Amino acid sequence: MTARARVRAPELIGKGGWLNTGEAAPTLADLRGSIVILDFWTFCCVNCLHVLDELRELEERHRDTVVIVGVHSPKFVHEAEHQAVVDAVERYGVHHPVLDDPELATWRQYAVRAWPTLVVIDPEGYVVAQHAGEGHAHALEQLVTELEVEHGAKGTLRRGDGVYVPPEPVATDLRFPGKVLALSGSGHYLVSDSTRHALVELAADGETVVRRIGTGERGFVDGDADTVRFSEPQGLALVPDGSVIVADTVNHALRRLDLDSGRVTTVAGTGRQWWQGSPTSGAAREVDLSSPWDVAWFEDRVWIAMAGVHQLWTYDPATETVQAAAGTTNEGLVDGRAANAWFAQPSGLAAAGERMWVADSETSALRWVERATDGDGYVVRTAVGTGLFDFGHRDGPAGQALLQHPLGVTGLPDGSVAVSDTYNNALRRYDPVTGEVSTLATDLREPSDAAVVEGDIVVVESARHRLTRMHLPEEAVRVEAVAHRTQRAATDVAAGAFRLDVVFSAPSGQKLDERYGPSTRLLVSATPPELLAEGGGKGTDLFRDLVLDPSVSEGVLHVSAMAATCDGPAGGTSQSETGGEYPACHVHQQDWGVPVRLTDTGDTRLALVLAGMDTPHSD
Repeated sequence: MTARARVRAPELIGKGGWLNTGEAAPTLADLRGSIVILDFWTFCCVNCLHVLDELRELEERHRDTVVIVGVHSPKFVHEAEHQAVVDAVERYGVHHPVLDDPELATWRQYAVRAWPTLVVIDPEGYVVAQHAGEGHAHALEQLVTELEVEHGAKGTLRRGDGVYVPPEPVATDLRFPGKVLALSGSGHYLVSDSTRHALVELAADGETVVRRIGTGERGFVDGDADTVRFSEPQGLALVPDGSVIVADTVNHALRRLDLDSGRVTTVAGTGRQWWQGSPTSGAAREVDLSSPWDVAWFEDRVWIAMAGVHQLWTYDPATETVQAAAGTTNEGLVDGRAANAWFAQPSGLAAAGERMWVADSETSALRWVERATDGDGYVVRTAVGTGLFDFGHRDGPAGQALLQHPLGVTGLPDGSVAVSDTYNNALRRYDPVTGEVSTLATDLREPSDAAVVEGDIVVVESARHRLTRMHLPEEAVRVEAVAHRTQRAATDVAAGAFRLDVVFSAPSGQKLDERYGPSTRLLVSATPPELLAEGGGKGTDLFRDLVLDPSVSEGVLHVSAMAATCDGPAGGTSQSETGGEYPACHVHQQDWGVPVRLTDTGDTRLALVLAGMDTPHSD
């Protein structure tokens, strides 16, 4: 057995208390004897949602030895509200205990720097591994199996039921609906009933259920209304042939619904999540997608808000092909030519005239796509929003207005745009003519989409599990302005020469995959760009010597790291190299946005753990 670093795990504390434990408030002492996996997550983060799905099989397979504890660590102010966390735990089918840590107390105790981060604690209460980002399910499976053997032999492993207590189910026709489509011919509405993995057609009153499409069980199965299975569907788009394209988010697929027959078929995606290095164009059923969150018909294509990779893609029904259309996969807010733009979890789309409006949720931004004036492709522009860490509820000129994690956008009859300002529990309006932002309605509960019907607007109140119809007001609602920044404390760093280390250890039983070139990749940039005097850009080493400009007092370091491994011992040969079966390969990746403050006493090294434990070294 490989020797491991042994660091005593700090206690689990959180002002919001525990969910999914009945009335219990478990301590680490109560969990002693179990293998504990802490999942530091926040419910706005699509990468965190990917990890929830990655953990489901491990959670089931090792249910008598492993206790997964979600440590909810908010980015946005809304996410610090306890009821919002309660809603998110049900919305995303979290079937393990969750500690609500609104003040990031446990986050700081474990020195976490990124969402998502996984920390493994052995049955004796010691931290034995840390993983940031996605793609670690295989490594965790290997480690858990080793810990079961090791602590089974020592007599320190305790088998049995964990501390999870499921909440009582609630009977409602909709449960955390995502998006709505007005069906003009019948006056009905089609709603994605996301938490129950189905579509629901409602009558013109917005309440009476006409039919359900889907079994209500999570799955990826084509068929008629009674047999088809979805996994947390979201966006809906009516296309010219009269059918509906559905963004089947957690299945990483687009599905086609025939409204007459109720039959559903898959038109794009493989069911597998897209990873760096995978194709970005080709036959629609052969190319992987990543958490498509919304869809819209624009310029003879279905445009896809590909939230999982911070891009926009398109699907062409005529040729049955998909391709990336805008975004680099880097997370942030950068305008310009579509191929060079940065998005951050785009989650809402609306075609209006010559523009495609985009709700870019993680930058709390309203953006648009349009044809370039020189006719050469598309450009991306920003109407409202400044970046990943600034948000709030402030009306007025668009340049200083603030939103908070909007998920939906809707074109209005007068050419303006309604924004479902989800974490502000409000409906906002942007007027492209005047450049003004106003508030149309408040006291909504996590609005996620809206549709215009006969001069009214029908809003999806996702956390109230209903549609709400209201008149479009002639005058905007007035609210007290408030601005926020993400509450994560800045890291004090030294100006001048500075070392960045991304810590990565290949999991047991795996080695770095060098068959087709370098197995690792590192991309470094900064906001503002002037913060980085030297060391920005791409490279293949997981370390970088930077120079930080002393004239810039604070900013954000953006770091994106990836490592590819294949089964086989470090330094050894894989099956494929000896003529055998092709080995299983794995991609580990994470993006960090690290707020930094330059001080005379700041650190000269920053370590970001992708997988393993940090042990400072020199090269």
